[in-house]
Amino acid sequence: MADQKPQIFELDNGTMQVKITNLGCTITSLSLPDKNGNLADVVLGFDSVEPYLNRVAPYFGAIVGRVANRIKDGKFTLNGVDYTLPVNRPPNSLHGGHKGFDIVVWEVAEYKKGEKPSITFKYRSHDGEEGYPGDLSVTATYTLASAMTLRLDMEAVAENKATPVNLAQHTYWNLAGHNSGNILDQSVQIWGSHFTPVDQNIVPTGEILPVKGTPFDFTTEKKVGVSIHEVGLGYDHNYALDCGEEKEGFEACCKS
Repeated sequence: MADQKPQIFELDNGTMQVKITNLGCTITSLSLPDKNGNLADVVLGFDSVEPYLNRVAPYFGAIVGRVANRIKDGKFTLNGVDYTLPVNRPPNSLHGGHKGFDIVVWEVAEYKKGEKPSITFKYRSHDGEEGYPGDLSVTATYTLASAMTLRLDMEAVAENKATPVNLAQHTYWNLAGHNSGNILDQSVQIWGSHFTPVDQNIVPTGEILPVKGTPFDFTTEKKVGVSIHEVGLGYDHNYALDCGEEKEGFEACCKS
């Protein structure tokens, strides 16, 4: 299939509208009404693909991979084989390397409009790409599953070699609207009673510690800004989720 050019696609169900580009499966905007019916774009993003191509922003809205987050010193061992990855965020390899999934053009495999509009993207990562072993087929489908629900389904299948995979959707959200100021006064609750502490290079130490008594405790609703000054660079940590009530096939993990 001929290479596809970066472009922006729209899903609209009459209540909410999301714009997504095939460059990195990136959400560029998500507009929806608040309780008073006022529309706001709650995603940090750009109006065209050029800023993403020029990497103006830190992974705004993209799917990052083959492995999201940091791999210490850009090295890992799998099945007795040592692998070396590009160190693009010294001293570590971050979000897939120099050219991760966020900056490649994915194939548009399906694009549906109607009551539950959706778009499916596919990407085939080849053996040795950014240092990772094996060919990997990845699909990502965004669906407006109900009036106020955006759903993302991701799948990665290793074709011929074992490989680490850790995909992440990397949107920066501001639920008051992207132009409403900072989020420090917004409240968050996370159904996660444990978190993974990190070292000075933001690499998880391997520990899983309880959040109780720490600034990471969002088990009850709390404003983002209450304890953030106690966390150095701010919140850039993983939570081990407890998984709350199941709702329509989803399990609640956080609310804001």
